[in-house]
Amino acid sequence: MDAITLLKNDHDAVEKLLEELAQSTPRGVKKRTELLEKIRVELKAHTTIEEEIFYPAFKARGDQSDDDKMYFEALEEHRAAGDLVLPDLLATPVGNEKFSGRAKVLKELVTHHGDEEEKEMFPRAKKLLDKATLASLGEKMAMRKAELVKQLKSDRG
Repeated sequence: MDAITLLKNDHDAVEKLLEELAQSTPRGVKKRTELLEKIRVELKAHTTIEEEIFYPAFKARGDQSDDDKMYFEALEEHRAAGDLVLPDLLATPVGNEKFSGRAKVLKELVTHHGDEEEKEMFPRAKKLLDKATLASLGEKMAMRKAELVKQLKSDRG
Protein backbone atom coordinates (compact mmCIF):
# COMPACT_ATOMS: atom_id res chain seq x y z
CA MET A 1 0.00 0.00 0.00
CA ASP A 2 1.45 3.37 -0.92
CA ALA A 3 1.81 6.21 1.58
CA ILE A 4 -1.12 8.25 0.29
CA THR A 5 -3.54 5.30 0.29
CA LEU A 6 -2.49 4.43 3.85
CA LEU A 7 -3.04 8.01 5.01
CA LYS A 8 -6.42 8.30 3.27
CA ASN A 9 -7.52 5.03 4.88
CA ASP A 10 -6.48 6.44 8.25
CA HIS A 11 -8.48 9.61 7.59
CA ASP A 12 -11.57 7.58 6.75
CA ALA A 13 -11.21 5.37 9.84
CA VAL A 14 -10.69 8.28 12.26
CA GLU A 15 -13.50 10.32 10.74
CA LYS A 16 -15.83 7.32 11.14
CA LEU A 17 -14.85 6.98 14.81
CA LEU A 18 -15.34 10.72 15.37
CA GLU A 19 -18.76 10.57 13.72
CA GLU A 20 -19.76 7.67 15.99
CA LEU A 21 -18.57 9.70 18.98
CA ALA A 22 -20.55 12.73 17.81
CA GLN A 23 -23.69 10.58 17.50
CA SER A 24 -23.27 9.13 21.00
CA THR A 25 -25.17 10.42 24.01
CA PRO A 26 -23.95 11.30 27.51
CA ARG A 27 -25.66 8.12 28.74
CA GLY A 28 -23.41 5.98 26.52
CA VAL A 29 -20.49 6.18 28.93
CA LYS A 30 -18.93 2.83 27.98
CA LYS A 31 -19.30 3.45 24.24
CA ARG A 32 -17.87 6.97 24.48
CA THR A 33 -14.95 5.76 26.57
CA GLU A 34 -14.11 2.99 24.08
CA LEU A 35 -14.45 5.30 21.06
CA LEU A 36 -12.33 7.97 22.68
CA GLU A 37 -9.55 5.47 23.38
CA LYS A 38 -9.61 4.22 19.76
CA ILE A 39 -9.50 7.83 18.52
CA ARG A 40 -6.57 8.63 20.84
CA VAL A 41 -4.55 5.68 19.55
CA GLU A 42 -5.40 6.18 15.88
CA LEU A 43 -4.79 9.95 15.88
CA LYS A 44 -1.48 9.70 17.72
CA ALA A 45 -0.21 6.89 15.47
CA HIS A 46 -1.38 8.70 12.33
CA THR A 47 0.11 12.09 13.18
CA THR A 48 3.37 10.46 14.28
CA ILE A 49 3.91 8.58 11.00
CA GLU A 50 3.05 11.72 9.05
CA GLU A 51 5.48 13.84 11.06
CA GLU A 52 8.29 11.26 11.20
CA ILE A 53 8.10 9.85 7.66
CA PHE A 54 5.65 11.41 5.18
CA TYR A 55 6.03 15.14 5.88
CA PRO A 56 9.87 15.11 5.87
CA ALA A 57 9.85 13.27 2.52
CA PHE A 58 7.34 15.78 1.15
CA LYS A 59 9.32 18.77 2.45
CA ALA A 60 12.64 17.42 1.17
CA ARG A 61 11.25 17.17 -2.36
CA GLY A 62 9.19 20.35 -2.25
CA ASP A 63 10.50 23.14 -4.40
CA GLN A 64 7.89 25.86 -4.03
CA SER A 65 6.97 28.18 -1.19
CA ASP A 66 3.48 26.65 -1.24
CA ASP A 67 5.03 23.28 -0.38
CA ASP A 68 6.63 24.76 2.74
CA LYS A 69 3.36 26.48 3.66
CA MET A 70 1.45 23.19 3.37
CA TYR A 71 4.07 21.44 5.49
CA PHE A 72 4.06 23.99 8.32
CA GLU A 73 0.27 24.38 8.28
CA ALA A 74 -0.16 20.61 8.57
CA LEU A 75 2.18 20.54 11.57
CA GLU A 76 0.22 23.34 13.26
CA GLU A 77 -3.06 21.54 12.64
CA HIS A 78 -1.57 18.44 14.28
CA ARG A 79 -0.51 20.57 17.23
CA ALA A 80 -3.96 22.12 17.58
CA ALA A 81 -5.76 18.77 17.47
CA GLY A 82 -3.21 16.58 19.26
CA ASP A 83 -1.73 18.90 21.87
CA LEU A 84 -4.69 21.15 22.66
CA VAL A 85 -8.11 19.75 21.78
CA LEU A 86 -7.58 15.99 22.24
CA PRO A 87 -5.95 16.26 25.71
CA ASP A 88 -8.79 18.57 26.78
CA LEU A 89 -11.35 16.05 25.51
CA LEU A 90 -9.53 13.15 27.21
CA ALA A 91 -9.65 15.08 30.50
CA THR A 92 -13.40 15.72 30.20
CA PRO A 93 -15.69 13.12 31.79
CA VAL A 94 -17.64 11.44 28.96
CA GLY A 95 -20.95 12.19 30.70
CA ASN A 96 -20.16 15.89 31.12
CA GLU A 97 -22.22 18.36 29.07
CA LYS A 98 -18.99 19.91 27.69
CA PHE A 99 -17.87 16.58 26.22
CA SER A 100 -20.10 16.73 23.12
CA GLY A 101 -18.93 20.22 22.20
CA ARG A 102 -15.29 19.32 22.60
CA ALA A 103 -15.78 16.12 20.58
CA LYS A 104 -17.39 18.17 17.82
CA VAL A 105 -14.48 20.63 17.73
CA LEU A 106 -12.01 17.74 17.43
CA LYS A 107 -14.09 16.19 14.63
CA GLU A 108 -14.19 19.49 12.74
CA LEU A 109 -10.44 20.04 13.09
CA VAL A 110 -9.58 16.51 11.99
CA THR A 111 -12.03 16.56 9.07
CA HIS A 112 -10.72 19.94 7.86
CA HIS A 113 -7.12 18.75 8.13
CA GLY A 114 -7.82 15.49 6.26
CA ASP A 115 -9.72 17.30 3.51
CA GLU A 116 -6.89 19.80 3.03
CA GLU A 117 -4.29 17.07 2.82
CA GLU A 118 -6.36 15.06 0.35
CA LYS A 119 -7.15 18.07 -1.89
CA GLU A 120 -3.82 19.91 -1.72
CA MET A 121 -0.90 18.02 -0.18
CA PHE A 122 -1.51 14.52 -1.57
CA PRO A 123 -1.90 15.59 -5.22
CA ARG A 124 1.26 17.67 -4.84
CA ALA A 125 3.07 14.72 -3.22
CA LYS A 126 2.14 12.55 -6.20
CA LYS A 127 3.96 15.06 -8.43
CA LEU A 128 7.00 15.33 -6.16
CA LEU A 129 7.41 11.65 -5.25
CA ASP A 130 7.43 8.80 -7.76
CA LYS A 131 5.40 5.60 -7.30
CA ALA A 132 8.34 3.61 -5.97
CA THR A 133 9.08 6.25 -3.35
CA LEU A 134 5.42 6.41 -2.28
CA ALA A 135 5.34 2.61 -2.03
CA SER A 136 8.53 2.56 0.05
CA LEU A 137 7.21 5.30 2.33
CA GLY A 138 3.93 3.40 2.69
CA GLU A 139 5.80 0.29 3.79
CA LYS A 140 7.84 2.22 6.37
CA MET A 141 4.74 4.03 7.60
CA ALA A 142 2.72 0.81 7.97
CA MET A 143 5.51 -0.82 10.01
CA ARG A 144 5.94 2.25 12.22
CA LYS A 145 2.18 2.57 12.70
CA ALA A 146 1.91 -1.04 13.84
CA GLU A 147 4.66 -0.39 16.43
CA LEU A 148 2.98 2.79 17.61
CA VAL A 149 -0.49 1.26 17.91
CA LYS A 150 0.90 -1.59 19.99
CA GLN A 151 2.83 0.86 22.20
CA LEU A 152 -0.08 3.28 22.59
CA LYS A 153 -2.49 0.51 23.52
CA SER A 154 -0.11 -0.85 26.15
CA ASP A 155 0.41 2.68 27.55
CA ARG A 156 -3.22 2.72 28.62
CA GLY A 157 -3.50 -1.05 29.09
